[in-house]
Amino acid sequence: MIRFIQRRFWSYIFSGALIAISIVSLTLWGLRLGIDFTGGSLWEIEFANERPTNADLQQTLALLDLGNIVIQPAGEKQMILRFRDVSEAEHQAILQTVITAHSDILEKRFESVGPTLGSELGRRALWAIGLALLFIIIYIAWAFRKVARPVASWKYGVAAIIALAHDVLITIGVFSVLGQFLAVEVDGLFVSALLTVLGFSVHDTIVVFDRTRENLFRGGGGDFTELVNKSVNDTLARSINTSLTTLLVLGALFFFGGATIHYFALALMVGIAIGTYSSIFVASPLLVDWSRISKR
Repeated sequence: MIRFIQRRFWSYIFSGALIAISIVSLTLWGLRLGIDFTGGSLWEIEFANERPTNADLQQTLALLDLGNIVIQPAGEKQMILRFRDVSEAEHQAILQTVITAHSDILEKRFESVGPTLGSELGRRALWAIGLALLFIIIYIAWAFRKVARPVASWKYGVAAIIALAHDVLITIGVFSVLGQFLAVEVDGLFVSALLTVLGFSVHDTIVVFDRTRENLFRGGGGDFTELVNKSVNDTLARSINTSLTTLLVLGALFFFGGATIHYFALALMVGIAIGTYSSIFVASPLLVDWSRISKR
């Protein structure tokens, strides 16, 4: 039996380091917000022949007054452009200008979001995450209502929420670093990924907590640290197998999926990996330390 809980000091150090890096990154750089939050236009095109360089395309669009244009190559012959919010008439003018300069192109996607809608989406995203956390803690407190010793039922919910906050903060921190060094933007899909990570992570944590509850009911009058450690070991294979199969699917989406879902898959991969770790090395050790504090 692996002594996870007894060595929780090292997991606290590791998690603390990741959280500190995430906080520093968010403080210094923040997140590179996509047009879903800031407003603007996203245009994805594919060239029939050779793809022009970023500088050539910038020069082609220089006279159209599109503000700051961000150009990102995608695939072999595709490009994704981001610029200010434009009308449909301006959109058609941009299309014709590029066709004239660079022969035939195929328009894959065009999205335009106004700044008001973008800020509203940002507020709704925060509300969605906050409500999800609230309902999770209420559900766990109700599900473990018959557990009173050595840790009260509501403390299971709080431990799970701390682990979830750990998962979300680190995932956001990773994208803050990616945004600074690789110009990766976060959009509405990123919020969807965070909500999915919350659901997956709390599911993994509840599996461990449920086994802890079962072991308590079976006669857990012994040391609570040993009991929680046994529960973690009992569910270890299930947690790892579930996460690995999910990560394999997400890996396929990341490497072979389209540019649209590329970073959505990456956010899920990071969040699920961290969520599996936290259910073993964060949520369960917190229960043990809380029980020790309660005894004192």
